[in-house]
Amino acid sequence: MKVVITGATGLIGSALTASLLRDGNQVSVLVRDVAAAARLLPGATLHPWDATGGPPPEAAFQDVDGIVNLVGESIAGGRWTDARRKRLRDSRIISTRALVDAIQGLGRRPAVLVSASGAGYYGDRGDEILTEASAPGHGFLPDLARDWEAEAQRAHDLGVRVTIVRNGAVLSRDGGFLRKVLTLFRLGLGGRLGDGRQWFPWIHLDDEIGLVRHALLQTQAAGTLNAVAPEPVTNRELTAALGEALSRPTVLAAPEFAMRMALGAMADELLFASQRVMPVRTLESGYKFKHPLLRPALKDLLAKKRG
Repeated sequence: MKVVITGATGLIGSALTASLLRDGNQVSVLVRDVAAAARLLPGATLHPWDATGGPPPEAAFQDVDGIVNLVGESIAGGRWTDARRKRLRDSRIISTRALVDAIQGLGRRPAVLVSASGAGYYGDRGDEILTEASAPGHGFLPDLARDWEAEAQRAHDLGVRVTIVRNGAVLSRDGGFLRKVLTLFRLGLGGRLGDGRQWFPWIHLDDEIGLVRHALLQTQAAGTLNAVAPEPVTNRELTAALGEALSRPTVLAAPEFAMRMALGAMADELLFASQRVMPVRTLESGYKFKHPLLRPALKDLLAKKRG
């Protein structure tokens, strides 16, 4: 099939592009920096696009079968000042609006739009079990996710199947949360965040890519799918499992007041929010997880890291 990907130079996008190309698919990517993308994404067709600066190039969508929308500035890339909150919103909402507007103008529209969102949609919900049918929470991230999803859902009115993938923390040896904390844990300085009781939605990168590909191909994978493993864990459990995998102690704890002083509201919504998310509709759609359990998933990732 022929697929267009936005946000293709990120952790998920680069892995997805490589996976699709390996299997003989045609992949076009919309990127800001064509030269950098050419080095990172060999084999992909490159189209320049400033995601908040105007419409994407129409040539990228010729005879396309599906679109994967992963565009958006990193949520964890810095303190949430007012200016940065605006960039986080614009990089998702304005870009997705422009993408759907471009789809509307096509003579031959794609069959499917797979658009990213986040488990932050649910907000801080304690021990409540959250499924795709759960209402959004309250705060910056829930508002951002709700508005982002609404822009993507506009494509449904154009006759395009829309699948929203609400991502938990994607665990990978190449980037994201796991790469950020590995050095601390290897030094024996890893520990829980606060009391560690907050639930932590996670997914192995292999399953993230597998689920996006499933959403591209399977017509029953419509609507919203939680991209989280079916074994929810608390931050305390995650910390213990990572320490065991590395044979390192995890007796330290990062105090909540210090993290809040350093990061402000970002700490509340990213580090201490509790989201006990389950992939109910994901499993109902027929997706089978390769790495459903945390400890075997970490073993796989850390073995790859050593390799």
